[in-house]
Amino acid sequence: MVTIHYKTQVTATPAAAPEAAHVFFSAKLAYETDPSDVYADMKNEVADFILADVRSPEAYAKSHAQGAISLPHVRITAESMASFSKDKLIIVYCWGPGCNGATKAAAKLSALGFKVKEMIGGIEYWEDKERYPVERGWL
Repeated sequence: MVTIHYKTQVTATPAAAPEAAHVFFSAKLAYETDPSDVYADMKNEVADFILADVRSPEAYAKSHAQGAISLPHVRITAESMASFSKDKLIIVYCWGPGCNGATKAAAKLSALGFKVKEMIGGIEYWEDKERYPVERGWL
């Protein structure tokens, strides 16, 4: 009889050393936030960031996170950002996990010298999963 030793998919690749994991996850938090943290700060009237919906103006008008501005990623340039302060954090979001528009916006904004974080989950998690307030029909 042959005994087969099965190595699980989870442990087939060993976990990182705790020190390396701490560095990685701490760095990850420097790039990302989530709808829960954004909403909590907004609810507590913390105004140290700008929430930017980077989808098309049409998508923004259909539904966007309450308090978000429209900042389509395809229109982000040095000229379009000239009136924004580089001292204020910009939090960007797109459709959801299957959209890289927020990543494109974050890359453009950081290249222009802005502090930026991506709101993971996008409007999908904000509106459909968390049921946080949205605004509709205006730019």
